[in-house]
Amino acid sequence: MNIKTTVNYLEEVNKYSAKNYNPLPLILEKGHGIFVYDIENNKYIDMLSSYSALNYGHRHPKIINALIEQASNITLTSRAFHNTEMGPFLKKLCEISGFDQGLLMNSGAEAVETGLKAARKWGYINKGIEENAGEIIVCSNNFHGRTISIVSFSTEEQYKKGFGPYTPGFKSIPFGDTDALKKAITPNTVAFLMEPIQGEAGVIVPKEGILKEIKEICKTNNILFILDEIQTGFGRTGKNFAFQHEDASPDVLLVGKALGGGVYPVSAMLSNKEIMDVFKPGDHGSTFGGNPLGAAVGIASLDVLLEEDLARKSLELGKYFIDELGKLNSPYVKEIRGKGLLIGVEIKEEYGGARKFCEKLMTLGLLCKETHEHTIRFAPPLIISKEEIDHCLSIIKEVLCNPI
Repeated sequence: MNIKTTVNYLEEVNKYSAKNYNPLPLILEKGHGIFVYDIENNKYIDMLSSYSALNYGHRHPKIINALIEQASNITLTSRAFHNTEMGPFLKKLCEISGFDQGLLMNSGAEAVETGLKAARKWGYINKGIEENAGEIIVCSNNFHGRTISIVSFSTEEQYKKGFGPYTPGFKSIPFGDTDALKKAITPNTVAFLMEPIQGEAGVIVPKEGILKEIKEICKTNNILFILDEIQTGFGRTGKNFAFQHEDASPDVLLVGKALGGGVYPVSAMLSNKEIMDVFKPGDHGSTFGGNPLGAAVGIASLDVLLEEDLARKSLELGKYFIDELGKLNSPYVKEIRGKGLLIGVEIKEEYGGARKFCEKLMTLGLLCKETHEHTIRFAPPLIISKEEIDHCLSIIKEVLCNPI
């Protein structure tokens, strides 16, 4: 019998995989709920949730059952034909989010690209902007994906270096700066794209009321307000969607990650009928977008979100978690930021980054990952209990309040 060790697996992946990631050195084999197990059967609490794709935990029974049942019938039809699952899925997603229609894709980056295409075409059709002159305003330190067009408007040099020439038509302003937004708008502006909380930038939370103010600026200037909730959606911040904290519904909402229940890639662009009508047959599409397997999983995921009242749970436990982290008074911590169960603990620069803290937490049975070099991101599955958070806090205290 061929029994591989952690070292064997690491050697194999290092030999055959491109080096575009720097994961922690463990090999995960099983997962259930908030827990994962490596190949040596060590147990860990997952405090990353696959960057919020696992809001409902690993292998939620209702979601897995929906996957198995649909896989027993039909998995893929392409958009050459209709299927029984796509309509009911879109209906539920639109009802939950408050939009008229949706366009289903697979990855988050695809949803962003869909939103960019919709905004440009809307500007040419409805604002009369000259073809190819449309401008989209974005925020510095944004993260919306890895395609050529998306990295073209990134302000992170590593995401861009070596991938030019870059797609034109974008301008960047500081995150949360409404004065800069007003100044950046021109007659050729078609949209403003932002994340309600910048996750990859280190869990950067804008001041209260900023989304509502931005919505009004966009409305006054007749440009589309596009909100990327791929990471913040589906209960993560304490509401089904982060914009609901301020009643600031955007013109276009981009969703993904948790929409696939942690078992299948599903994403969507959501908007009103007027904006969606810019797409005609042949303008845009995806072989797998809206497939019956992904749609069945999506329906089950939305059911879990609502039936288990996970947004409320995230709001209450997130506040408790942040308050308790603040009480640790760690000498390493510069700032604690977050909303709901999306939390960033920024480490002071003089301590050399957050990676070594994440590695130490791993040895004690808690998995998380550094973001933007100096920030530890805590984003557990929303099904976590208060008792389990208390256990996590005891581990975090051991790392952040002792020499490392």
